[in-house]
Amino acid sequence: MDERVQRYVDMGVALGVSVGAKIVGAILVWIIGRMMIRGVLSVMQRSSALKKLDVTLAHYFESATSVLLNILLVIAVLSVFGVETTTFASLLAAVGIAIGMAWSGLLSNLAAGIFMILLRPFKTGDFVTAGGVTGAVHSIGLFATTLDTPENVRTIVGNSKIFSDTIQNYSTNPSRRVDCTAQLAHGADHEAAMTRLRARVALIPNVVKEPAPTVEILEFNLAGPVLAVRPFCDSNHYGDVLFATNKVIREELGKLGLPVPSQHVQINQLAAAPLSRDGAGAGAHPAA
Repeated sequence: MDERVQRYVDMGVALGVSVGAKIVGAILVWIIGRMMIRGVLSVMQRSSALKKLDVTLAHYFESATSVLLNILLVIAVLSVFGVETTTFASLLAAVGIAIGMAWSGLLSNLAAGIFMILLRPFKTGDFVTAGGVTGAVHSIGLFATTLDTPENVRTIVGNSKIFSDTIQNYSTNPSRRVDCTAQLAHGADHEAAMTRLRARVALIPNVVKEPAPTVEILEFNLAGPVLAVRPFCDSNHYGDVLFATNKVIREELGKLGLPVPSQHVQINQLAAAPLSRDGAGAGAHPAA
């Protein structure tokens, strides 16, 4: 009995030593591998070749390289435990097919991200409307694009939603139009107001000279004519020019002493028909 117990103890010790050695080896491989991955990514970030590329492309290559190296590291760790890499590769392919069928949305996001990198409808730093979200592009990832909205809210949108929807890039053209309106009263001198606003709006900081600001009658309502005041500026100064234009409209129209616009409704009351002797109105026929 003692010999049998001793044999089991020896087998347990040998198994523990073997498993422990594999665990220690896997930990060492993981630590060394992570250090090597960080070193490769650090070299890529300092690489002059990547610095010459667009920021969006550089971030994309770094993200793809990090994912690939981490997959290789996991395979290396599993090989320490005796898992055949060929078997693991076959298993990974089968799992990939299953995940691809179940998570087709992720694959479509990946494909859309690749097409966006190739076609480049926008780049990092551009101010866009994409996937129903308006904001500055913070980064373009493998599966999603990150935007910072004007409210300073970081928003993540799937690449497939962006690529399948309308994309508006406000940073492509050199200037962007700012749309403001000015309400005038019916009796106001609209020509004087338009001339005054054209001259004053052109002096607002960050308003470009070409195309020149336009001030024209947009429409009429119950209060009077409505002026369209439209300066042009760089997309980065849109908010400042919008607020400054509204302030100029208020100040300049006040200096002209124009009447305050108010809605006017005219009600016409028709005179009632005179009553006949029998109490019926004129033109009424007595009941039979």
